[in-house]
Amino acid sequence: MQLQSQKKYKLRNYNICLKDTVEAFTKKLFYSLFDSHFKAENYEFLKSTFLKITEKLNVSENKKRWEEFESHFETIQYQLSLDAMAIAENDPAAESLEEVYLAYPGFHAIAIYRLSHELYKLKVPILPRMMSEYGHGLTGVDIHPGATIGSSFFIDHATGIVIGETSVIKNNVKIYQGVTLGGIQVKKSLASTKRHPTIEDNVIIYANATILGGDVVVGANSIIGANVCLTESVPENSILTYQKEFKIRNRADAK
Repeated sequence: MQLQSQKKYKLRNYNICLKDTVEAFTKKLFYSLFDSHFKAENYEFLKSTFLKITEKLNVSENKKRWEEFESHFETIQYQLSLDAMAIAENDPAAESLEEVYLAYPGFHAIAIYRLSHELYKLKVPILPRMMSEYGHGLTGVDIHPGATIGSSFFIDHATGIVIGETSVIKNNVKIYQGVTLGGIQVKKSLASTKRHPTIEDNVIIYANATILGGDVVVGANSIIGANVCLTESVPENSILTYQKEFKIRNRADAK
């Protein structure tokens, strides 16, 4: 029976080689945001590659989409300058703003998110997800391009962060490694509903905290401690911590 099914199956062309093209496009697009000489030298590549990718993805009016996308580059640059300053001003390990731009995976992840999010808003299919997955592989940060993230966003250490599609993160939020903003249930029927939490202004979320649910709101100026698992809203100015008792003994006493 299985052999008969295999004979009837016909492989569809999914343009899988576009993955390499999107990676090259995203990489050069990221560089062009911060280097005017690089942008001038690579502008035609960026435009032609965008048109090539979107043509393969059957995107209508792709020249108009490119023009709309390009018109937002200056705004994206400004948003990223605020993100970079937030990192430089809050991370004691950051010795300069240049170090943030050149060496911080959290900033790199935010930059790819802001680019892919703009394409998501322009209703370009698939490409934003391909860009975000490229960034995920580079930085260990998985931000769905549909998430809504405000200004001065600070990601520290980066690795293992997951931010779901309908997450809303407002201004001056700080997130540390291993944080998940996810959904309580994974059902296809919930695709059009808000499944992920809302994080208000000036919230700090420490390492490995998990916040789940579309109705969950973390109030402004709150602190969510490391390893907390949160499935209900907390009011503004809250401090929520996970307590675990440790007993420390001398090794000599343990014999």
